[in-house]
Amino acid sequence: MSPKATVSPQIAAMDMAAIKAAGYRAIICNRPDGEGADQPSFEEIEAAARAEGIETRYVPVESGMVTDQDVAAFGQALAEVQRPVLAYCRTGTRSA
Repeated sequence: MSPKATVSPQIAAMDMAAIKAAGYRAIICNRPDGEGADQPSFEEIEAAARAEGIETRYVPVESGMVTDQDVAAFGQALAEVQRPVLAYCRTGTRSA
């Protein structure tokens, strides 16, 4: 999307070293825990990110139901974290 913000489909804890190597300093998760049986929890992503020195924020958004409140919460998370930031959900659409 820009040099300061990128969106992605679902990431995994094992992706964290590559995310750090790509220069990302923060991650925002827009996917609610439990949305899919095969997805890692935010807790798992957060622990792996912390181990790499990457900030995280959890701003879950229900698929197909982006509200003004969700947009405001995402904006606040963006304001709080270092850049560049990687935001993700199942496909990347909600994060975009």
